[in-house]
Amino acid sequence: MLAQALDALHRRDGGRLLALLIRQFRSFDVAEDALHDAYAKALQCWPADGVPDNPAAWIVTVARRCVLDRLKHQRRNVSFEYAPVATVDAPDIAGMAEERSPIPDERLRLIFMCCHPSLAQPAQVALTLRSLCGLTTREIARAFVETESTTAQKLTRVKRKIAQAGISYELPDPDEFVARLASVLAVIYFVFNEGYVASSGSHLLRPDLCTEAIRLGRLLHDLLPEQAEAAGLLALMLLHESRRAARTDADGALVVLEDQVRSRWNQAQIAEATAILDGALLQRRPGPYQIQAAIAALHARAPTAAETDWMQIYALYSALLRHLPTPVVELNAAVALAMSTSIDDALKWIDRIEQSGALDQYHLLHAAKGDLLRRSGQTDAARAHYLKARDLAKNRGERCYLERRILELSAAQ
Repeated sequence: MLAQALDALHRRDGGRLLALLIRQFRSFDVAEDALHDAYAKALQCWPADGVPDNPAAWIVTVARRCVLDRLKHQRRNVSFEYAPVATVDAPDIAGMAEERSPIPDERLRLIFMCCHPSLAQPAQVALTLRSLCGLTTREIARAFVETESTTAQKLTRVKRKIAQAGISYELPDPDEFVARLASVLAVIYFVFNEGYVASSGSHLLRPDLCTEAIRLGRLLHDLLPEQAEAAGLLALMLLHESRRAARTDADGALVVLEDQVRSRWNQAQIAEATAILDGALLQRRPGPYQIQAAIAALHARAPTAAETDWMQIYALYSALLRHLPTPVVELNAAVALAMSTSIDDALKWIDRIEQSGALDQYHLLHAAKGDLLRRSGQTDAARAHYLKARDLAKNRGERCYLERRILELSAAQ
């Protein structure tokens, strides 16, 4: 029970506790080590003393002491006084960012701070996801469609660069917000996506992450209302979130879009999202989040799966490829081509993506190819790709769906 309580604390508050320590000691490594030391001390002390009334304050106070003890041991000139842990209360945590700031939220403020322009954007995003948003290396690797070892190396390199270059984490001036916007948007969307389809575990969804990402998206849209892409991201997340109730069945298995009961979709969220998107599109500054939101809106507005405007969706994916020429976007465009025009041409396109090796470990490539092969009557080939997709999928909800497809094809033989 104690370990579970500590794990829950880490998931809920670990990111902001780490952020506080990073800001105080100006080092990711020092902050991470201190937080781990504090967790270890909690496992030692709490069984005898009980879980404190404010465990987050306890953890951050002990973490600070661990750093100061280490500095004292290294014979540096450090002056401090220990205060009893019991005297540290909630404002110590809630008041993490005391300086005046136009950014009204502590986590959003820290995301802007960590998306430092001296770092390459993928490195900024990966480090922020790991440190402030609490995503694991596996979850970040899934977001970047790369191996865990590649992500781990990326995180190690960026920490080394921060230390060697002496990069200081300070809140940027308001006129610098737009320069950091692309990275901030990417961080928020990656958090949402991990909630929308968890990279592993027994549940398909992590609603807490979706809710937090949407909250941050609203704050960002309010902060920068003239930025069409901030509006596009908020609209996109709301449109995806509107389908949450229909995306799993009673057993927790994935229900794909065309099989969802559309009366279970949240029409209020769809209406809000389309209004936000319409406002963004009026600015005539299209970007990838607006285009993806427009695709999601076409799905949301279709009364039935059969009435989906796949021709328009394919056209939008073609436009998206000009902004994001990635294998994943290509895969989605190929599926839209199949649904709008030609399954054979789409399968040839997916074959080329597969042969490139870029998505070797991406289960959705094999799931998509299996689905198109099934639709074209190639049962054996479809089953083989569904099997590969199932073996690569780490989430139980997705595996359950794929196993059902496999059983359906086996029964049809």
